[in-house]
Amino acid sequence: MDLVTPGEKRESVVLNEQAPWSDFDSQAYVAGNYHTLQAADAEIISIMRDHFGGYFRDHPNPVIGIDVGAGANLYPALAMLPWCKEITLFELSPPNLAYLKKQLKSKSYDKNWDQFWEALCVNPEYGEFKGDPRERFREIVRVAPGNILVSDLGEQLREKRLSWSIGTMFFVAESMTTSLEEFKSGVACFMRALAPGAPFFAAFMEHSEGYHVGDAFFPACDVGVPEVRESLESFAGKSGTLRVQRLETPVKVRAGYSGMIVAYGCRNSDDDIPDC
Repeated sequence: MDLVTPGEKRESVVLNEQAPWSDFDSQAYVAGNYHTLQAADAEIISIMRDHFGGYFRDHPNPVIGIDVGAGANLYPALAMLPWCKEITLFELSPPNLAYLKKQLKSKSYDKNWDQFWEALCVNPEYGEFKGDPRERFREIVRVAPGNILVSDLGEQLREKRLSWSIGTMFFVAESMTTSLEEFKSGVACFMRALAPGAPFFAAFMEHSEGYHVGDAFFPACDVGVPEVRESLESFAGKSGTLRVQRLETPVKVRAGYSGMIVAYGCRNSDDDIPDC
């Protein structure tokens, strides 16, 4: 295994199964990334809230949603909250699973996530949400362990339903492996989990060299806009809705990457996606 530090030359491939997911320090990750709303996340939220808000202005809801590779990040789930009757947070890392389950107890999620909800509510479609978001979050969100590279998500969750009507995937496919093939497989598994026409939103670290969380180092795949677009084109290109763009925000959360990329749109019909 070759867990290089940012800036060092990567000599070999580090696969998802080789990364120390049991050592992921969720508290350190949240403290370093989500204690305050950073400029990059604010830009992501502004794009995502308009995408989902615009979609559900003309489509029925509530629907069933999924956040693939939720990690210790709640704002993708918050972005789906007004439109869903159920949201699954699908995650591999045991510490992240424990963190997510804790956010469902007692008075629901921690106060630092309020600023993310408030940023979503700038969009009128979110601002019209009636009720307590914490109560809604606690009622409709569930946490489920799993690995997007192992098998069909529905099979792992032991459900007859094999697709979800809205989905998010944040900093997952490119942040779990150095392998471009595993990156593509991660994106494909996410897109195959969605129903035809389902709106989705995904975020990626651009040209990431890997990242530290606490004392552990995790691998990353070096991808840019072309690789992200190529990975999604077969699943959303024919819908005419696919958008892939680099964030304008110059601020970096950490060293070892060149920026952030978001991709969003609606999934193709079943006839217009590649066979497994």
